[in-house]
Amino acid sequence: MTTATAVPTRSPAGRRSASWLLAVILTGQFMAILDVSIVNVAAPTIRADLGTGGSALQLIISGYTIAYAMLLVTGARLGGLTGYRKVFLSGLALFTLASLLCGLATAQGPLIAFRLLQGAGAALMVPQVLSLIQLTFDGAARARAIGLYSGVIATAAVVGQVLGGLLVTADLFGTAWRPVFLVNVPVGIVLLAAGARLLPGEHVRRDQGIDIPGLVTLSLAVSLLVVPLVLGHEEDWPLWGWISMAASAVLLGVFVLVERRAAHPIVPARLLRAPGFTPAALAIFLSMVSYGGFLFTLALHLQGGLGDGPLRAGLTFVPAAVGFALVSLTWQRLPAAWHRAMITIGLVTAAAGYLGVALTLRDGGHGEPLLEIVLAVASVGLSFAFGPLLTVALQGVAPADAPDASGVTAMMLQLGQVAGVAALGTLFLSLRPSAHAMAVTGAGLAVVALAAAATSLPLLRR
Repeated sequence: MTTATAVPTRSPAGRRSASWLLAVILTGQFMAILDVSIVNVAAPTIRADLGTGGSALQLIISGYTIAYAMLLVTGARLGGLTGYRKVFLSGLALFTLASLLCGLATAQGPLIAFRLLQGAGAALMVPQVLSLIQLTFDGAARARAIGLYSGVIATAAVVGQVLGGLLVTADLFGTAWRPVFLVNVPVGIVLLAAGARLLPGEHVRRDQGIDIPGLVTLSLAVSLLVVPLVLGHEEDWPLWGWISMAASAVLLGVFVLVERRAAHPIVPARLLRAPGFTPAALAIFLSMVSYGGFLFTLALHLQGGLGDGPLRAGLTFVPAAVGFALVSLTWQRLPAAWHRAMITIGLVTAAAGYLGVALTLRDGGHGEPLLEIVLAVASVGLSFAFGPLLTVALQGVAPADAPDASGVTAMMLQLGQVAGVAALGTLFLSLRPSAHAMAVTGAGLAVVALAAAATSLPLLRR
């Protein structure tokens, strides 16, 4: 069989179009991450309007994450097989349509179904972003693109909380919670029109094939892990959840055996052998465990323990988001010889920031203005590490393995956040009072960040 390839241009004449391409795909990425946090803020209003019970409300909030995490690797492989442009636009169209349907839903059952559909659209769209960055940019331009990508990941979660608070508080035309979904629709339509014109010709590997047994096994393993992590606390960690997670571990072992015999494995052995990819992916996972747990537990403490409204709670994160964004845009200006060391230094700095959060909030007050300072320290440290981590993870990957590397990296990002919310959220919710819970959880965040730093140490020897 043959390989059909049409690689996007990297000539000076194509720089402007490459910049517009980056704007389109990163805006799509921004929307996908935004929809995790923006719905959290609207949860009480949805419960009151639809009469939603606890488990159904949890599925409305987390069904998106479940479908998103489960299908990420499948979306990445489809991009390599049928074209990144086609799959990105298809995912964006599905995400936009599902957002419209969510905004128009009148009952909890359809809303849960549409949230799952929305997550599936995101899973098709998001893995193509890193693949397109890999294939469109080289050298310093790629580092800048990855810096913007990491900035989007950090700021979208915070913007979601602020924007969700604004939209719910405004109650536009008496629509209550619906604008948190409908806001995606005009943006999605504009991106579809722009993407149809700006995204490059397809890069298709028709000789790659699709490993159906591997896709099914991995998707089931991820689902069996994510569902109990997402719903476990709400359901008081039932027996079925522990059985599900144990079955996930078994299926992961089956997946390894399936991949050894596969003609076209989802995770090729050469990808795991790519310089720096495996330790960088593990460090990405652990850093996202700390980041996801940090956003979730601090938001709970601000709104539950300190009584802040959604808008004020969201605004508390602004200094952290600004710090993350500024570092994401500028770290690549430092000498390349420093980048690997920056990873470990940044993660240790993030650990110090998390510990500072614990000490600042332990007495039950807002701790201002010190809180904003330690939040900025934590986010700057994490950002100092995150861009170089993504660069190291991807720089040794062959172009042919770009979709698989993008899928694995995106899955580490998403699963890390889910695990952080589940593990650190459970720790926080099991303790009283809220200030004590935040202090203990902040120390736990610091431990996870230090574990990520330890995982990154092998990168210093390369």
